[in-house]
Amino acid sequence: MTPAVVALSKAQQKFRVLEYTHNPSIQNYGDEVIEQLGLNSLHVFKTLLAELHNGEVVVAIVPVTSLLNLKALSKITKSKKAKMAEVAVAERRTGYVAGGISPFGQVREHRTFVDESALLYDEIFVSGGKRGLEVAISPSSFEVVLGATYAPLTGGQNE
Repeated sequence: MTPAVVALSKAQQKFRVLEYTHNPSIQNYGDEVIEQLGLNSLHVFKTLLAELHNGEVVVAIVPVTSLLNLKALSKITKSKKAKMAEVAVAERRTGYVAGGISPFGQVREHRTFVDESALLYDEIFVSGGKRGLEVAISPSSFEVVLGATYAPLTGGQNE
């Protein structure tokens, strides 16, 4: 059991665990999830970490088919600028490896922002805390468990 699964269980959130065999030669983890599990790409979300101008690291959850709009993230966080966090920083701050970073059960708490498109669906899929593990969950769980904010995080000028 991963820290993500433990965190969701402790928070008494309803979720499903889906597993697949990760192919180490594949670098696009989102495409692999969609293909291996036969999921609708619009329902699969990735967990990204960004660093704000003041050094704060935040979590952004966006569809795997989209790019995070860093200007939109800056606006919603009231920050002058945002940039993607280095992989090593993301792994150290979350306790997960890239390609398996879950928004749940991270070793540090971060302000979390979810693309508002998640609210269009009854269930979405995010990493369960390791490559080859996804959790199917209600979008409302992000607010309940993480105190997340829903906002438009894609579209416009992508970086």
